[in-house]
Amino acid sequence: MSSNPWPCVRGPVAGVEVVPLARISDERGTIHHMLKHTDPHFQQFGEIYFSSIHPGVVKGWHRHRDMTLNYACIHGRVKVVVYDCREESDTHGHLQEVFLGPDNYALVVIPPDLWNGFKGIGDTTAIVANCCTHAHDPRRSDRMDPLANPIPYSWDVRCH
Repeated sequence: MSSNPWPCVRGPVAGVEVVPLARISDERGTIHHMLKHTDPHFQQFGEIYFSSIHPGVVKGWHRHRDMTLNYACIHGRVKVVVYDCREESDTHGHLQEVFLGPDNYALVVIPPDLWNGFKGIGDTTAIVANCCTHAHDPRRSDRMDPLANPIPYSWDVRCH
């Protein structure tokens, strides 16, 4: 184990799933599938909510002790970032980025105890749906400032 309590490796985080979702379009519009109780990754229903996020804005960092999150971006584009600080995890210190939007309509499944957040990218306000496994209880979650925290990540645009 590293002496740095907040190491960082870019790569998959144990337990995080990215599941491609179906879209059905015709001349009337589009149906965006998100989650069915028959899906293998479905656990239980707690609540569903929609979060709007303006371009360039970061919502995070937060983690939930009990809740599994199921994020889908139904409008606009977002960057979802997950950081694994679980000491017992095989991916402790890993950081995973997933870009969601019209070019990658997918469900990101984030299990409990993982720090996560998302940033609006592009030029329009994005809408993220979350069908989580528990009703939100602020006493069962933690939050950190997205820019001033020990997670070794910058929300700035990176050139590859």
